Amino acid sequence: MGCTNTLSDSEVKKGLRNVIRDGLATQVMSTLTGSVFLVAFALALGASDLVIGLLATIPPLTGVMQIPTIYLVEKFRTRRSITLVAASLSRAFLLLIACIPFIVPFQIALPLVLMALVLNSILANVSGCSFNSWMHDLVPQTSLGRFFSTRMLLSTAVAIPTALAAGFLLDSWKAAHPDMELAGYAMLFAAGFVVGMIGVLQISRIPEPRMKGSEKIPPFGELLRQPFQDGNFKNLIIFLTSWNFAINLALPFLTVFMLRTLGMDMSTVVMLTVIQQLTSLCFFRIWGRLSDRYSNKSMLRVSGPLMIASFALWASLAMFGGTAIVLPMAVGIHVLLGMSTAGVNLATSNIGLKLAPRGKATAYLASSSLFSQLASAISPLIGGMVSQAFHGWEYFFLVAFLLGIFALHRLTKVREDGEVHQKVVAREFVEEVRSSMSPSSLKAGVQMVAAGLTAPVARRRKHRNRGEVLPIFNFWR
Repeated sequence: MGCTNTLSDSEVKKGLRNVIRDGLATQVMSTLTGSVFLVAFALALGASDLVIGLLATIPPLTGVMQIPTIYLVEKFRTRRSITLVAASLSRAFLLLIACIPFIVPFQIALPLVLMALVLNSILANVSGCSFNSWMHDLVPQTSLGRFFSTRMLLSTAVAIPTALAAGFLLDSWKAAHPDMELAGYAMLFAAGFVVGMIGVLQISRIPEPRMKGSEKIPPFGELLRQPFQDGNFKNLIIFLTSWNFAINLALPFLTVFMLRTLGMDMSTVVMLTVIQQLTSLCFFRIWGRLSDRYSNKSMLRVSGPLMIASFALWASLAMFGGTAIVLPMAVGIHVLLGMSTAGVNLATSNIGLKLAPRGKATAYLASSSLFSQLASAISPLIGGMVSQAFHGWEYFFLVAFLLGIFALHRLTKVREDGEVHQKVVAREFVEEVRSSMSPSSLKAGVQMVAAGLTAPVARRRKHRNRGEVLPIFNFWR
């Protein structure tokens, strides 16, 4: 399937269905091979706090690969091919990581895992840069918030049972085979590889509109300068960079904080993570509607302060270590974090797509992503290094809170169509929450998720036989 100048409505709808399916597969892959399970895997291999910080640093630090990818995309102008090759190779390293504990001595397993993660992340950044440019031209601008909130909602709905099942599997495996803990993590990575390749299959079915702009490649230096010659987009880059530095100073160490400082077991940590994801699941639709109704910036002015408030609460939680109040407080903080993260992730993902001009999206989005990722890389590395000198993760949460306030100040310099005062969004947010809590709304939400995840085969066949095109899911109307 090659590039076409224009895509019909049916082709776009079919493509967006596959975008969502890839999102589901990618989320399952990420759940099994990242976050809590990756940190626990590294600890089982003997990782120090510095190595844990390095783990969080690898994906964003390899974001520098987006610079040559800009030129690659502009030269060949076949974003699907670039995405497919890079994503396939990237996910193949997950299978290698699954095998490492069984084919090398324990002493060198951790360095080899880190090396494989670096290569995995380098290729993932190449794939991501090309994919973002592709989505900028494929997804209708008028429904960015609704579409990506739906994608995130369904991805989160899939991640929750995946995390619970994986956590139960690990605990059961360790109880039955205490001397073979690493084999449990290897199974998760092997499963992540299989699901990741299913995602690649879905990507291969997404149509690609032909890139806008001249076929003549601008000088490489000009490609890099373009986003910074746009004053508004430059302000966006500054905001996203400072914001990612703030939140990644502490969040990568949240699992370590709960396991070591608060003394929680793995099942409790997984359960808290699920509570956060469930909360995000409940709020994706609300934030998505607000994003399309107003602006991503206005939404960030509400969800951002809620997110950094959770950092301040984490800092205070250390004072209650060893008491019965820790668990209910941790639950409450995860609820707040889940609610705010849904809005922050949606808005920070969409605002660049909205502000990048057509025909220049590759360079604009890659530059934004690059600096955000570099900040995300440096921040946890600093945290890991400093932690070697003293103990007390609560100080990192407090510093992250203060840096988050500075980042939100930088957001005020960004201009976006449709922005309103945050009080308007806050009032609408409260009204949306009240409306969503009604029994009829809750029932409709459950039915929407169920319909989106199952997409009955019989009904699809019925539409095909009639020559009709099924909407992306029942809720894409």
